[in-house]
Amino acid sequence: MKNPAGDKPQIDESAWIADSAVVMGNVRIEADVLVAPNAVIRADEPGASIVIGKGCNIQDNVVLHGVEGSKVVIDEGTSLAHGCIVHGPCQLGKRCFIGFGAVVFDSVLEDDVVILHNATVQGVRLPVSKSVPVGHTVLSEKDVTELPLVDQGLMDFKQKVSSVNLDLVEGYRKMDRA
Repeated sequence: MKNPAGDKPQIDESAWIADSAVVMGNVRIEADVLVAPNAVIRADEPGASIVIGKGCNIQDNVVLHGVEGSKVVIDEGTSLAHGCIVHGPCQLGKRCFIGFGAVVFDSVLEDDVVILHNATVQGVRLPVSKSVPVGHTVLSEKDVTELPLVDQGLMDFKQKVSSVNLDLVEGYRKMDRA
């Protein structure tokens, strides 16, 4: 759907968008992306934009929004789990995982960052492979230095989530063609 400035989403034909999802404004969705039911992806304020990279999955009730003049960039293979909020300005690297109910605002996440459920990250840069534990709040450089690295169990978990959702994209595309 268009925004008041006339920007219309650009969605790769291989992406799968649930009928109940809302995608509006200056949004680009690349190949093999899953946008699940009731997700809201809004780049409707002046100068806002959202780019969702190849192979990402945007699960049920996720909210992505960019305030005026801000960008949200989500690099390939990233998973946004049920009910999380990513609010621009934000940049998420490759293969990140944002857990259920987590909030990320005005932050940069490098590759392979894991933010677990109900955590809040605001105004920081998270280096490669940092992990934010369940319910933690990260608001400063000091908070960042105290974070653990992603362990093998979390690496395996986020890879499985990504793989399952890529399979869903293919399954839903097959259903749509039938």
